[in-house]
Amino acid sequence: MKKLTVSILQFPGTNCEYDTVYALEKLGHRTHIVWHKEETLPEKTDLVIVPGGFSYGDYLRSGSIARFSPVMKAVDSYADKGGLVLGICNGFQILTEMGLLPGALKRNNNLHFISKHQTIKVINNDNAFLNQCDKDEILTVPVAHADGNFYIDDWGLEELEKNGQILLRYCDSNGAPMVLNGSVEQIAGICNSRKNVFGLMPHPERAIEFILGSEDGVRMLKGFQNA
Repeated sequence: MKKLTVSILQFPGTNCEYDTVYALEKLGHRTHIVWHKEETLPEKTDLVIVPGGFSYGDYLRSGSIARFSPVMKAVDSYADKGGLVLGICNGFQILTEMGLLPGALKRNNNLHFISKHQTIKVINNDNAFLNQCDKDEILTVPVAHADGNFYIDDWGLEELEKNGQILLRYCDSNGAPMVLNGSVEQIAGICNSRKNVFGLMPHPERAIEFILGSEDGVRMLKGFQNA
């Protein structure tokens, strides 16, 4: 098994960094927690993960303050050179605020925090993230967000579809589209056009052991081993 060196960012208010460390180390990888004021990433980083939580308390808009942290300049440069970056929940929000991913995350349409296990469908697996999953496979992964309503305009949506950038959609247990938070086309996860930057609202790091209710996150995170 290929062992990766994974850099996991930490901001004031982040609350999923240690869950992410546990998940990646359980898969046999080396991890480094990188404080947001660092200006460089650890040498030989194979994957950067921007984890979930409430960076800076989400006091302005989810992810909009964290995007200005010094470490994000290093992440921007790393991604520009083709490095793999994964944003989970608040991390997804940060990546859209930076412009590393298209679209934006708005308040859930019911204005409530949603926290539960949720079924999602794999739309595209031709990428470094989901290559261990089957196309149209239904996964069960926890969600926990108040601002997970993905929005993009019609032109942007057309580009996502044309380039195979839509990775995951919310669905019911039979795979039918399901409105969870108001996201355009029930989108739960996307990637950039180069397919090296990924973002999703569900938490695969919380779905790695049967006792937690699902192990579907294992194959999701294992995909990076084959990148």
